[in-house]
Amino acid sequence: MRVTITFGIAAALLAGCSISDHTVDRSIDHGALAEKVKWGIYVDPDGCDVWMADDGIEGYSVLRLDPKTGERVCSGVLPPGYAAGHKRGSPIPDVF
Repeated sequence: MRVTITFGIAAALLAGCSISDHTVDRSIDHGALAEKVKWGIYVDPDGCDVWMADDGIEGYSVLRLDPKTGERVCSGVLPPGYAAGHKRGSPIPDVF
């Protein structure tokens, strides 16, 4: 009897644990992130490149790093404050 109760408690605790797929968006405009998120480049005030994306509900930004050195890429191709590439987001309007 005690083994059954212990097993039942353990099963209940582990029921909430699952491996989720982080490549899929489960919000209003759900779908595969690789297919729907388009990236652009923003140049920060220091003149360094930042990858940016906006899928309508969430926005993403990631420092552009050199794969060999791990240092920030400051290409100087665009002026600081400039954004290039995909900047539209999605058909879902921003609320705020």
